[in-house]
Amino acid sequence: MSRRAGSLARAAQKQISKASPFKLRVRESGIHRLGVFAAQNIPPGRKVVEYAGERISRRETRRRFLEGSRGRSRSLNYLAGLDSYWAIDGAAGGNGAELINHSCEPNLILRPIRKRLWLVSLRKVRAGEELRYDYHFAKNGERVRCHCGSPKCRGTINVR
Repeated sequence: MSRRAGSLARAAQKQISKASPFKLRVRESGIHRLGVFAAQNIPPGRKVVEYAGERISRRETRRRFLEGSRGRSRSLNYLAGLDSYWAIDGAAGGNGAELINHSCEPNLILRPIRKRLWLVSLRKVRAGEELRYDYHFAKNGERVRCHCGSPKCRGTINVR
């Protein structure tokens, strides 16, 4: 792990440890860069961690998607839709949940609950397992290749 990635992992570990009722670990991922892993079993149907960050409008979401978030390239996008108007930018004030990677065979789902975004377990997540959710990028948007490695991989992060 590079020095910069190690520094990011340590900072994210502090944040996510405070943000989740479960023990989670940030470390290198086989999917993409860093990932978040369960350090204990997580039962199905539980709120694992809030997807935190700056709440931004549709217009600002589009600008950040096209130009990139503060200090980050356009290719590292941590934007998650809250509703038809608001989105959360995990790159600005995130809590480590923005490092949870995409998978076509997820163990979490992103759910809006009382005007906040939560990652909720779809099934029992075993200790040591990487946390993953389906990003559902736009069907008609720029195609983004998927690296999840799942037998059910659709080849793209975009919805088909």
